[in-house]
Amino acid sequence: MAILSYNEITLKKVILHDGEPCLVVASHVFRKQQRKPVNITKLKSLKSGRALEVTFHQNETVQEADLETKTVTFIFKKPGEFWFHNIGKPAERFSLSEDLVGDQGKFLKERSDIDVLVFDEEVIGIKYPIKVELKVKEAMDAVKGNTSSGAQKEVTLETGAVIMAPMFINAGDIISINTETGAYSERIEKA
Repeated sequence: MAILSYNEITLKKVILHDGEPCLVVASHVFRKQQRKPVNITKLKSLKSGRALEVTFHQNETVQEADLETKTVTFIFKKPGEFWFHNIGKPAERFSLSEDLVGDQGKFLKERSDIDVLVFDEEVIGIKYPIKVELKVKEAMDAVKGNTSSGAQKEVTLETGAVIMAPMFINAGDIISINTETGAYSERIEKA
């Protein structure tokens, strides 16, 4: 584990704070009048999900969290939980709560491989790809009308997620979705 000084605690770094791995969501180093510089940060605990505001002074250091990445296979979703197993070992099943998986879980396709973050032998999060390609299961027919401002319609994806997509998307098309925003990106394949 690397030791970081107060000004090395920057965006997207994962540090140990009170024994918990925390993601740095915001960081601002500044100096107020005659005082020594400080780094005011906003941290998000990767275990509990709570947000913290912490100020690091010039003489303080923190440890960078030692996170492992492991690839697992998503099996299925039940209300409130998602089930996974280690690759090649279907008997080694485990579940993660809906809170831990987050909103992006609606884009997980059954029997697909995904990377998870592991801290002290415990899964604490999922590393989603920025874009995923999914098949459109249901799409309403396009209706003539006000299309001057990029008209959109609701489409249902193979995972059950419902998103807004352009009028030209039809059932059977394969489209790309940005998992961070949940928005339509592009059409990959036409049905």
